[in-house]
Amino acid sequence: MSTDIKTIAVLTSGGDSPGMNACARAVIRAGIAAGYKVKGIQRGYAGLLEEDITELTSRSAADILSRGGTFLYTSRSRRFATPEGLDAAAKICRKHEIDALIVIGGDGSFKGARELAGRGVRVIGIPGTIDLDIACTDYTIGFDTAVNTAMDAIDKVRDTSTSHERCSIIEVMGRNAGWIAVCCGIANGAEEILVPENYDYDEQKLADQILDAKQRGKTRFIIVNAEGIGHSTSLAKRIEAATGIETRATILGYLQRGGNPTARDRVMASVMGVKAIEVLKEGRYDRIIAFKDGKYVDIDINEALEMQKDLDDIYLKTAAVLN
Repeated sequence: MSTDIKTIAVLTSGGDSPGMNACARAVIRAGIAAGYKVKGIQRGYAGLLEEDITELTSRSAADILSRGGTFLYTSRSRRFATPEGLDAAAKICRKHEIDALIVIGGDGSFKGARELAGRGVRVIGIPGTIDLDIACTDYTIGFDTAVNTAMDAIDKVRDTSTSHERCSIIEVMGRNAGWIAVCCGIANGAEEILVPENYDYDEQKLADQILDAKQRGKTRFIIVNAEGIGHSTSLAKRIEAATGIETRATILGYLQRGGNPTARDRVMASVMGVKAIEVLKEGRYDRIIAFKDGKYVDIDINEALEMQKDLDDIYLKTAAVLN
């Protein structure tokens, strides 16, 4: 066991995701069980710069496992992104005798952690984002809940779409990654799935496909549109003009970030939190906790941030065959 680490701190950063509380709870309780003093930093890197830091106990993590959001709160900080802000953050970590910082967040949060590592702060990153867009891991905390939330909403939109013999364009989150869109598209049996990874912006082809489906007897049409494509409301107007089929847009937005985490997110988040403490106990740091090829692993933060991730073609092929 690494004996030079006595105090650790945990923060959540960037967009919130269901399961962040479960992960923080695991970090707190596993950290205390390992003999560490555990501190919580409120509102991410912004709170670190403001020294909004408190000591946590096992009771601090009571009754948060099933709650969405993050009890530590989160934010984005422009000041932290500056060299002066990073220098100040590293100095504050030393001032508060934080021997290791655990960051629960996405790529942007990990880039900030890497900068702190370059300033002598030992860091561990845990992937928390609904977008599943972190290249080093096959799973990110919050993804399963977000997909289930969106799937349920799309099922409800389908009911009214069927009643009105309507085309519905449903926009889900995913600015640069289409994972939520493609998984919902398959789970909801959408006629079309638009994702930033391969959309060709050929709206006439899209309209022709809807008309072809109508000729084959379909009376309602579901298009799942990723946030990275966007413009769902204006797209709906153009599709209606091109097909003559009443078309409406529904933007699910932040609905997908909230809600009680699913069992999978609670379990994955808990295991990743405990894994982070185990890695520290073994004397490793500046690592990202990941779920890769069915195993929980830790990867060098620099290596992790250099990786690239593409949408697996098997999902798009599956959707094309089934629809």
